[in-house]
Amino acid sequence: MQPVLKRDAHPTVAAAVPLKDIQKTLPLRVLSADDWQHWITNGYVIVRQAVPHDNVEQLVDVLWRFDEKDPADASTWYAPQRRDHIMKELNNTGMLEIYNHQALWDNRMEPRVYNAFVDIWDREDLWVTIDRANLNPPKKVKGNAHGFIHWDVDTSVRPLPVGVQGVLSLKKQDGDVGGFQCVPDLFRDFEQWEKTQPADRDPMHPDMTGQRVVNIEMEAGDMLIFNSLLAHGVRPNHSDDRVRMAQYISMHPTEFDNSDEREERIRLWRERDHPKRDAFPGDPREWEKHHAKTAQLTPLGEKLLGLEPW
Repeated sequence: MQPVLKRDAHPTVAAAVPLKDIQKTLPLRVLSADDWQHWITNGYVIVRQAVPHDNVEQLVDVLWRFDEKDPADASTWYAPQRRDHIMKELNNTGMLEIYNHQALWDNRMEPRVYNAFVDIWDREDLWVTIDRANLNPPKKVKGNAHGFIHWDVDTSVRPLPVGVQGVLSLKKQDGDVGGFQCVPDLFRDFEQWEKTQPADRDPMHPDMTGQRVVNIEMEAGDMLIFNSLLAHGVRPNHSDDRVRMAQYISMHPTEFDNSDEREERIRLWRERDHPKRDAFPGDPREWEKHHAKTAQLTPLGEKLLGLEPW
């Protein structure tokens, strides 16, 4: 399987079977039977308390320091973002380009997180994405109350891309604080819906006429995993004084024989560097290089990175 990196770098793979059609051969480790049915029907599932409370608190502290903001002083929360995103809908949504800090890796290496993705892929030989985080304060100017909806993959290509993404909530997420929202009905009925659309439809942004948007509520430490074919977006933070904080974590089948990809992943970890991605150009301060050490990996982490084979 060859991962294909899209403009915001969520890997998809050239797999023969869509994720919702996988016939399980491994016993479920984290998901329940009801969770599995929800996953294949609605395109997402929530893993409650995927990481320990201490992990959450440590990463929350790191993200405040990384973003040079004071959690006790809301006047510091609205500094301009350091670089604009090519995907304009991501501007001012609180994306933090921190990738290799120990606190991020601690969550990636949690066995409960790994085993949830084993359930999703029905295989053990996985790599973890080297992805970013989010710190999103309340909106000072009330604009689009509902946020945006998009796909991260091109839904016009055939076969359809196969990929999975994940969001670890670091603060309580509800209708006021915003966060992840999605359109599960469109995921479930995509093939029929597509037949009603014009041939030149936007393959990255669905026509939302008549569609139902679902806002996802999570507690700190909960992780949401979603199919890349699930139309989704970010609901703005309309609370009075609460921030949304999250870490993006996903896993996909390994490419251990792809030496260029494996060596680049190892370099990013060792040098505390950012992935080369168009949509996310990196932290101009190189904060991690100056304020962090190369993360210590567990034996599971070494395999998830690609330092050791499965």
